[in-house]
Amino acid sequence: MGKNKLMDYHRFLDEAGDTTFYGKGKKNIIGQDGVSKTFILGMIKVKDPLDEVRDKINALQNKIVSDEFYHVPSVLKKINKSGYYLHATDDLPEVRKEMFDLMKTINCSFEAVVGRKDIERYETKHKGKEEYFYADLLSHLLKNKLSKHDKLVMHISERGKSTKNHNLELAFLKAKQRFSKINGNNESKTKVVFNVNYPTKDPLLNLADYFCWTIQRVFERGEIRYYNFIKDQVKLVIDLYDTKKYDGWKNYYDNRKNPLTAENKISPPKH
Repeated sequence: MGKNKLMDYHRFLDEAGDTTFYGKGKKNIIGQDGVSKTFILGMIKVKDPLDEVRDKINALQNKIVSDEFYHVPSVLKKINKSGYYLHATDDLPEVRKEMFDLMKTINCSFEAVVGRKDIERYETKHKGKEEYFYADLLSHLLKNKLSKHDKLVMHISERGKSTKNHNLELAFLKAKQRFSKINGNNESKTKVVFNVNYPTKDPLLNLADYFCWTIQRVFERGEIRYYNFIKDQVKLVIDLYDTKKYDGWKNYYDNRKNPLTAENKISPPKH
């Protein structure tokens, strides 16, 4: 008999927040207007047939395009420029409600890594490079996924230098090192394939976007109503650099024993 066919397992990744640390004159602008206090990478595992879920999301997107009720200037501009796609930050409140209702009908689970933005860590650990910051977060999403499957296909929303192949491979290398450290120097046998795509091309990235936005609202604003609505689907959120809660893994939040609350809101940094 020939080699067993590799089983493909798919994950869909998007982000929320930004990787901006400095303004003009290399001034620290973390947490100022329009600049987030965190950067969040999230990954969704869809347990329903992928094309069925894509069809559901496409149907909602087509409804927005065809229904004049939603045709405010920002939506019309998007339709005419790139074609309409769901994006939580930009969407109308009425659209968000429809998308959150749709999300509840999908059998999926979501995990996220939250990276608090800190100048000292950025300059030392990440060498002042946005792509290294991104790779560090991605490696933590990957590290516990390297023992269950022969092959893992990571569909990632495009993000400039951060999603260039060499940086994704750097994240994979970091993940393998962390996996080996956790698992007694055993090496991972999982093959990881990165598929960088655009949210206009794959509606499953739009689903990941909505989950990421939900977690961002908690950490940036202390707003938990969206999280509470879909909490059962949020399997794990790691507040990666919350050193005060490292003891007892209290910076790991699940939806049962240690759910997120409004207390997870991050205070504005001191400049």
